[in-house]
Amino acid sequence: MIIEGLADKRTLRTVQLQTDLVVVGGGMTGVCCAVTAARAGIRVVLLQDRPVLGGNASSEIRVWSLGATSHMGNNNRWSREGGLINEILTENTYRNREGNPVLFDTVLLDLVLAEPGITLCLNTSVFALEKSDASHLKRVKGYNSASETFYDVEAKFFADCSGDGVISCLAGVPYRVGAEEGSEFSEGFAPDREEYGEVMGHSIFFYMKDTGHPVTFVKPGFALDDVERYISKIDNNEYFSIHHHGCKYWWLEYGGRFDTVHDTERIKYELWKVVYGIWNYIKNSGKFPEMATYTLEWVGLIPGKRESRRFEGMYMLSQRDIIEQRHHYDAVAFGGWSVDLHPSDGVYASGRACNQWHSKGIYQIPYRCYLNERFENLMFGGRIISATHVANASTRVMCTSALSGQVIGLTMALCVKHALRPVDYADPERIGILQRELILRGHFIPDVEVLDEASLLRTARLAASSTYAPIRFEPNGHFETIGCSVAQLLPVRGKLPTVSVEVEALTATTLEVQLRKSSKRGNYTPDRILETRQIALHEGRQKLTVSFESRFEQEEYLFITFLANDRVRIAQSDCILTGVTTVYNQVNVAVSNYGRQDPPEGIGVESFEFWCPKRRPEAKNLALTFGDALHLYDLEHLRTACYRPFNGTNAWAADLADEDPWVEARWDAPQRISKVVLNFDVDYDHAMETVQYGHYDDVMPQCVRAFELLDGRGTLIRRIEENHQGQVIVTCPEPVETDRLRIRFKRWNRQIPVAVLGIGIY
Repeated sequence: MIIEGLADKRTLRTVQLQTDLVVVGGGMTGVCCAVTAARAGIRVVLLQDRPVLGGNASSEIRVWSLGATSHMGNNNRWSREGGLINEILTENTYRNREGNPVLFDTVLLDLVLAEPGITLCLNTSVFALEKSDASHLKRVKGYNSASETFYDVEAKFFADCSGDGVISCLAGVPYRVGAEEGSEFSEGFAPDREEYGEVMGHSIFFYMKDTGHPVTFVKPGFALDDVERYISKIDNNEYFSIHHHGCKYWWLEYGGRFDTVHDTERIKYELWKVVYGIWNYIKNSGKFPEMATYTLEWVGLIPGKRESRRFEGMYMLSQRDIIEQRHHYDAVAFGGWSVDLHPSDGVYASGRACNQWHSKGIYQIPYRCYLNERFENLMFGGRIISATHVANASTRVMCTSALSGQVIGLTMALCVKHALRPVDYADPERIGILQRELILRGHFIPDVEVLDEASLLRTARLAASSTYAPIRFEPNGHFETIGCSVAQLLPVRGKLPTVSVEVEALTATTLEVQLRKSSKRGNYTPDRILETRQIALHEGRQKLTVSFESRFEQEEYLFITFLANDRVRIAQSDCILTGVTTVYNQVNVAVSNYGRQDPPEGIGVESFEFWCPKRRPEAKNLALTFGDALHLYDLEHLRTACYRPFNGTNAWAADLADEDPWVEARWDAPQRISKVVLNFDVDYDHAMETVQYGHYDDVMPQCVRAFELLDGRGTLIRRIEENHQGQVIVTCPEPVETDRLRIRFKRWNRQIPVAVLGIGIY
């Protein structure tokens, strides 16, 4: 086709769209927002200013997505975020357990493109906004330079998941930049604005690879010379290693003294200068001859941002909400990353590259942090939520941010369907509706319990082929030296039975055994020592038996604790049980865990020990036996709507010897069944870092892989095979009328019982 004539200007196309919800920003928050809303049945336009989804987690920046699990280096057991972000993490681990960032891009793109209700506009920057009145947004305008197209999108509701708060800023929502005075919110950790700085900077990473033959590197002219002079952390083994690349160089940070929105390009050039200077040091300083065959494979083209604007909502989260784990009537999400502040001078700062202080457990995030009551059809999520600079140091991380996306997406869908405003769900009488709908989607809210009133399981009689009881840990023949203190963590109500375990003493010695618990139910910080026993051991193998007298009115987690003694080895078990794990008083410097936390006085943070699990395949349970039966997997747990261990296993499990495990719901009269929702254990204690880390399993070993649904006559309704997800929704092709529904599970590992964390029947 030949087009004749000369145009005196570029011909730009305009596409006009109308929708229920506009989501601005395609990072983890925006993706979770858009997909949640679309699955709830409303139309969504997702505008993303980059060519890929994922934001800081994308292949463009390559930060691993993390949240409350904190590299499994804190005391937040079974705390991986639930709902849609859990689905994403689980899917990525299944497809991409090596942590390839390019493959993670495809996981997100697949997820969004699978939803017909989403119109995705990549490479589209929002630059303007119109309002119908002071409190209502009407439309946003975006531009895609690659296709020379303007997008004019009118919507009923708007979600700002843009990271910098593009549309919230244009709408006039009040916002903050920088640190508050410590006195404003009684925050002892508020930084010195002049010396430490009050805004965190950006980072750019690099990847390297071994080519197998010598590779030279010619330094570009802009690269930083003499990095040892300017970057003191080059001499610190905690930060610098020639074996590190990618996100391990999170401390290559700069820009906290500048405007982290408008000065982004200036900051980027300085970070490139630093990255190429460090690579030149590695390749050409002569100190690392083992790097002769390595080449620089990739350097980030845009910086990953930590902090810019924070918008004022109906409630502003502060340090005390996190450390004191305050209860909020409108809790809809949770956090658990440390309060993680970085010096504004970043890579050029002397001293530590960050200061991380942990709370004793996870904390609630109120719904009111996601909206300003003056704007009736706008919500904001991600790192821009209503939080102080100190609290933002914890809430800013991507998995915590993703939870806000699910909250906003579901809220907007409910608003469309019921002709309500987001502010209406801040009402104490209405917030329970949103909390229930979130939880039934696998979303976890600590200390919020809901009843699934719509589920037919509520009125059914339950039966099962077997129940796993009593609890037992078969020894695997291996013994582990108690080089650091170790504890078996398991829930108990009443009195803990007598505990026995085989040990091997290298010489005659005394082993101290303690019974511990957390001072706050729902936490996993064993800061209360209830009882102590001194057990005399002779040289050689022997059976150690200990009993404790404490009784517990409610089910709660106890720590059967064996204090460090490198002259004693203790029997291990390969048995993997839902809601049970072994923890160690060990060190994980990646998250400022040195075995215990001892903060300076006056910063409002507590001292305590860290007790953390190991990753598989090193993770083992202790081969304990109990004098009386210990029951953890009651069939009634299937009726609960807490789909993870919390104050108990919250699971039913079949006996290990059960070759054909099943559960059955029975009614006095036939019921009409259209949908069954099953919740499985996908190891919420495992930190599923999205990139770089790599994982031992592609499917979590506790997860049910295959099952089938049968009606009262034994007729097959549906069969599901090769499952790897935590929540599986089975829709019947046609509604089934039956007075019995049997769910039969396929066994896959003789060391792991089939376990289910809850069932909904509709």
